Amino acid sequence: MAGHSKWANIQHRKGRQDAARSKLFSKFAKEITVAAKMGDPDPEKNPRLRLAVKEAKSNSMPKDVIDRAIKKATGGDAENYDEIRYEGYGPNGIAIIVEAMTDNRNRTASNVRSYFTKHGGNLGETGSVSFMFDRVGEIVYKPEAGDADTVMMAAIEAGAEDVESDAEGHYIYCADTDLNDVSAALEAALGESDTAKLVWRPQTRTEVDLETAQKLMKLIDTLEDDDDVQNVTANFDVPEEVAAQL
Repeated sequence: MAGHSKWANIQHRKGRQDAARSKLFSKFAKEITVAAKMGDPDPEKNPRLRLAVKEAKSNSMPKDVIDRAIKKATGGDAENYDEIRYEGYGPNGIAIIVEAMTDNRNRTASNVRSYFTKHGGNLGETGSVSFMFDRVGEIVYKPEAGDADTVMMAAIEAGAEDVESDAEGHYIYCADTDLNDVSAALEAALGESDTAKLVWRPQTRTEVDLETAQKLMKLIDTLEDDDDVQNVTANFDVPEEVAAQL
């Protein structure tokens, strides 16, 4: 079984360290508001909202900020956001998917296109790279949840499709439509997970050299810094010796 991408872990830590807290919370609040507006404002009755709240809490977003985001949706004064997916290629042909929520499609499309161009990539049409990814649920547990065999057995019983374990933790994958049920079953068996969300999982990953990694890092950082961008996913991995130089 292929190991989980260490680059994903590097980016995850980097995001927590470098992103301004207010910007990070703003993106979580947007997702929570949209989820609450589209469905029931009770997280227990709205799977998407439940997962959004869980992700926000795992990043230490205060409960009162979460409650305000939900109340904003039910109050009728929430902005209307369009959910858009952009697809393109970064340096050395690395496939990148950008998920955004925006109240101005023209502004966001123009900005995303300029980021790709400025950093040696090019924006493609919808569907141009998504065929290289699978849309799945990802549930993450810290290493303390148990050894690889224990987590694997719990995941199988919960209805998961795949598990990857390494020193960073356990990454459990399931069908996108099963995420809420699998997450709940795992919570009963292993306790609360670190995160549970829908992701684009690369079918294969391309290892990159130092120069390419640095270029990709700049592009991804620029994309993630945009207020309209919610998630960025790419199908590359960084060998340990290159990661050490970064």
